[in-house]
Amino acid sequence: MTNALWAARKTPALCTLVAVLATVAIATVLAAPATAETPGGVSSTTPEAPPTTETTAPPGKAIIVGGRAIPPADAPPAVKKVIAAANKIRTKPYIYGGGHGRWWDAGYDCSGAVSFALHGGELITTPMPSGSLAGWGSAGKGRWITVYANGGHAYAVIAGLRWDTAGNTSGTGPRWHKSLRAQAGGPFTARHPDGY
Repeated sequence: MTNALWAARKTPALCTLVAVLATVAIATVLAAPATAETPGGVSSTTPEAPPTTETTAPPGKAIIVGGRAIPPADAPPAVKKVIAAANKIRTKPYIYGGGHGRWWDAGYDCSGAVSFALHGGELITTPMPSGSLAGWGSAGKGRWITVYANGGHAYAVIAGLRWDTAGNTSGTGPRWHKSLRAQAGGPFTARHPDGY
């Protein structure tokens, strides 16, 4: 290596080549993005915070730890997937129309956030606006998942926690809430996926 460096100092073209190769190697290492797999199968260069050490909550109801929902131990796999998907966007900002043109977006509106979560559990295949969610699935409350929607707003109650873009003191965007009461005006139609 010492001979190569000595030779590089004596030959300007070789010196330039060594400098360029070193710069490319360093840039490649520093620019390698962290990737996170989204439910839609699209890679993201936004790193996801590591999950908490707690993988399930006690049976019956999800809990919130550090802003992240932890599914109950007895939740069906699809419900756990819905919660996992929602957790991936839980810090994104509110953007009107966000989540409708593509699954992985810079931000989400109310129905885009609900659609993203449901898509994670393979319960829908395309994003839906609030009005469409008001007619989606089966009528009434579900055991694990209930979507509340009208023509102007949508939110969901998933394993006992509210998934909503409204009613957050630290800003707007998709967030988990312990309170099940919507901060946006109703009335809302309650719908649920069959079996959940």
